Amino acid sequence: MTTSEHIIKVGSLQWFYREATPKRESDKPPVLLLHGLPSHSLCWTGLMPGLAEKGFRAIAPDWIGSGSSAKPDKRDFAYTPDAFVDVLAAFVDKLDLQYFSLVVQGFLASVGLQYALRYPDKIDRLAIFNTPISTSAKLPWAMQQWGVPFMGDILTQDPLLVDRTLEKGCGYTIVDKDLDIYRQPFLKSSDVGRSLLATVQNLQMKQAMAEIETGFHQWTKPTLVVWGMKDRWLPFSPVQQFVDRLKQVEVVQLEEGGHYPQEHWSGEINDTLQTFLRRQMI
Repeated sequence: MTTSEHIIKVGSLQWFYREATPKRESDKPPVLLLHGLPSHSLCWTGLMPGLAEKGFRAIAPDWIGSGSSAKPDKRDFAYTPDAFVDVLAAFVDKLDLQYFSLVVQGFLASVGLQYALRYPDKIDRLAIFNTPISTSAKLPWAMQQWGVPFMGDILTQDPLLVDRTLEKGCGYTIVDKDLDIYRQPFLKSSDVGRSLLATVQNLQMKQAMAEIETGFHQWTKPTLVVWGMKDRWLPFSPVQQFVDRLKQVEVVQLEEGGHYPQEHWSGEINDTLQTFLRRQMI
């Protein structure tokens, strides 16, 4: 089973998304997968066919400013967490996703956690892969520099930024055919670099992490945490404190996984995620 590619317009913004659909009609809640920086929806294609085979419609959009989605000027889009939550809510409504499971990974994907806290009635289950979740989380210097005036203007126009960041974050080589796809937006236009710069400058990590850390004290939905233990940017210790507060939570540690575990451990993650989504919860 393969994924299909789609483009839709939501308000004034164009969204690109990948989708894998079950062969037969299914009443299982769809699964929405949100990527981090500087990735895009390609990172989920190792998981999406397996989800569809088990009856789950899998949807992976490129964030606004990333991949093949719109890259509006910062005068037209604020690139703040609130702005991303608002456009994500509009995207969800456009696809008529009444109730779904949410999967997030990486910096910027924490916006998905803020969405879940603000729209809990939309969420069936939540899966978190190596995503900042506490006030101790800091944007790594490898990403901070993208938002530094002048330096960031130069760095974010370099297509090799993707290679360096993804492979450093993974700790493993990514195959050339995938890197070619990850680089394409940077080769086609300077807009993606400007959007990346604006995103980093407006991530508001301190405020966003405070909302997540406080909000999840009251979280009761089934939650899966999958963590690449060799993540050099997000250590596991705050994760343990985070999960200790949750009522229905499962934690899986990938000892050899890095910051982008789905890139190299999709087989292991597929088994874990499918079991979690299919398990009968109390």
